[in-house]
Amino acid sequence: MRIQKKSVLLVALLIALAALGLWYATKPAKAKLAAPTAIPVRVVSVAEKDVPRFVSGIGSVLSLHSVVVRPQIDGILTKIMVKEGQLVKKGDLLATIDDRSIRASLDQARAQLGESQAQLQVALVNLKRYKLLSVDDGVSKQTYDQQQALVNQLKATAQGNQASIDSAEVQLSYTQIRSPVSGRVGIRTVDEGNFLRMTDTQGLFTVTQIDPIAVEFSLPQQMLPTLQGLINDPQHAQVKAYIGADTDGETGNLLGEGHLTLIDNQINANTGTIRAKAEFDNPGQKLWPGLLVTVKIQTALDKDALVVPPSVVQRGLDQHYVYRLKGDKVETVPVQMVYQDSGLNIIKGVQAGDQLVSDGQSRLKPGSVVQVLTDPPQVVQSESTP
Repeated sequence: MRIQKKSVLLVALLIALAALGLWYATKPAKAKLAAPTAIPVRVVSVAEKDVPRFVSGIGSVLSLHSVVVRPQIDGILTKIMVKEGQLVKKGDLLATIDDRSIRASLDQARAQLGESQAQLQVALVNLKRYKLLSVDDGVSKQTYDQQQALVNQLKATAQGNQASIDSAEVQLSYTQIRSPVSGRVGIRTVDEGNFLRMTDTQGLFTVTQIDPIAVEFSLPQQMLPTLQGLINDPQHAQVKAYIGADTDGETGNLLGEGHLTLIDNQINANTGTIRAKAEFDNPGQKLWPGLLVTVKIQTALDKDALVVPPSVVQRGLDQHYVYRLKGDKVETVPVQMVYQDSGLNIIKGVQAGDQLVSDGQSRLKPGSVVQVLTDPPQVVQSESTP
């Protein structure tokens, strides 16, 4: 019986030892603390330079002078002296109208004036003779007064004849249609041989000034004090016109550079905008009437500004901040936004030359270990000769 009890105890002990060994064998190993992994980032240095500020808007190109050439008398269009698209100067002859009837009326008026002047000359001689005779009562006072009235009548007739000559000369000048402005001739709407009337509203063609030219644009009403300061500046505010550019950047083609010339006398209450106009020299004729362009006006110049790319600045709940490189780690630095556009930001709160993270901020927090990446070298491919 004692032997049986010892056997049971030995078996129980063996079972316990086996269970203990199994527990040690399956016990999970303690996790080792892994070393922090460096986060790859790219950095840029804070630059210090002079930065011009701009404001942008959409505008349309307008001619400073655009005239519809219309006849001022009725008549047959005898000749057109210019071609469509031709550049003309002020006073150049554009077309002629049949003038034979007006020349005949002018010759008639001149003849009537000559007749009136001859009659007046005779009347003046008689008036002088009657005056001498009236001293000795050679003629009556009534006869002298009648002669004086005749002289006055003939003088008035001569003045009327001269007025008829002046009127005929004006009508004759209308038979030669001359350009009222310097510019480019538009598409012709009437051909030679047509009968023209003063009531025709279509006209012969238009003459539009191309150089110089203007651009009219609208800006928010908050820009009014700035525009007033710019237009009163003797240096004149520089205005650039682009095509194919949006209002956020100079992504289009530069068409010309001009200066601000006019601010409208009232603000549009419906849109809250104010219209302004700039004038451009246009020798290359890149600016064309009716063209929609993007205008950019330099409103200020920040001296020694701290400049970074827009991707550097992060927006927090209450303020903007940047990640600054400190050894192999980063720290957050609150900054103040002074000016921003699509190409750069001007900030305060850092120093020139500070290394700021420009790419990879999404995985960062204060104290994160980082690895600064460098841009891969550019591979220059040599041209192969055939």
